[in-house]
Parts: sequence; C-alpha cells; structure tokens
Amino acid sequence: QVHLVESGGGLVQAGGSLRLACVASGRTSSIQYMGWFRQAPGKDHEAVAHIKWSDNSTYYGDSVKGRFAISGDNAKNTVYLQMNSLKPEDTALYYCNLRGDYGGVGYWGQGTQVTVSA
Repeated sequence: QVHLVESGGGLVQAGGSLRLACVASGRTSSIQYMGWFRQAPGKDHEAVAHIKWSDNSTYYGDSVKGRFAISGDNAKNTVYLQMNSLKPEDTALYYCNLRGDYGGVGYWGQGTQVTVSA
C-alpha cells in the first residue's frame, strides 16, 4: 500500500510559475515511476510528465514541453513538478501518480488545483 500527498497548487497569473510536490509513503521500495496527470473541466485526463526512478529518465506531454520540469528525490520519495510560463489552458486538477511492482496497481494522490488567470 502506498499513500500520496500533493502540495503546491494555487492561483497564479499567466506567465507565472508554480512548483508542485508529491510525497509517497508506505511500501515505497517498489516505486518504478512517479509522475503527474491533469484534468480540466470537460476535458480528458492528460499525462503531464513522469520520471523513471531507476535512471531519472523523463517523459513530457507535448503541451508542457519546454515549460515544465519534473524531478525526483529518491531519498525523500518525492517528485516535483516545476511549472514555468504558465498559461490559462494549464488550469486543471493535477494528480500525482505512482507505478511500480505492485501487482498491476497504480496509486493516485487526491489532486491539487492549479488555476492560471489571464
């Protein structure tokens, strides 16, 4: 069992920055990937970014490439998402996601709201 707690969301003006954090607790020795998804009202769930725990390789969704940066701290079981040059279309509920050797089960945080005003 793994528990995820996100923080760092809020309201920011377009062009501004926010940093999200997600801390994992519980059976963290089996973590393989940690990352972020988002969902805006009326839109599909979207993969934002993820990082592979073993080699720090990263993936970014096309809409955030060059603006967002994901990083991880294995010792703290924490993943961060630095979001720069934010746009109103980045407004969404951002969810932390964790995958690993958990028998096909993925874990989700409760979500943190990011709102970007024009």
